[in-house]
Amino acid sequence: MSTSIREKLATLGIELPAPAAPVASYVSVVRSGGQLLISGQISKAANGEVLAGTLGAGYSHAQGIEAARIAAINVLAQIAVSTDGSLSSVRRIVKLGVYVAATKDFTDHSQIANGASDLMIAVFGEAGSHARAALGMSSLPAGAAVEIDAIVELEGNQC
Repeated sequence: MSTSIREKLATLGIELPAPAAPVASYVSVVRSGGQLLISGQISKAANGEVLAGTLGAGYSHAQGIEAARIAAINVLAQIAVSTDGSLSSVRRIVKLGVYVAATKDFTDHSQIANGASDLMIAVFGEAGSHARAALGMSSLPAGAAVEIDAIVELEGNQC
């Protein structure tokens, strides 16, 4: 990791966890050309606790935003392990898919997804700005409140 990215993470109080291993028939990251395609990462904290809940059914906006931030940290952990710790090789966060466990009446998915988007911008600056989909789901793996997948473009010939 570059010093500047390391410093940004430290300033944000983030220590990247060990990346989660797949729990079914898929791989966590696929390298294709100059991109990483990162499988869904749930809102599972470094201590193993899954931030679980449903927005619109007693799970607050603040809890949802934190769950999105935690899922985004798990995306960063997958990027780091796939680039031998070199988050500085990220040219751009191209797209995030943010899946929010929500009731059918919940409509603030984009506000919850900002927990992930704001983190990417805080870490990567302009390169963290991305396209995004924010979708409501009736349930997510392990009861997680949020799951995020990503497409990341790398510098040069990293892949």
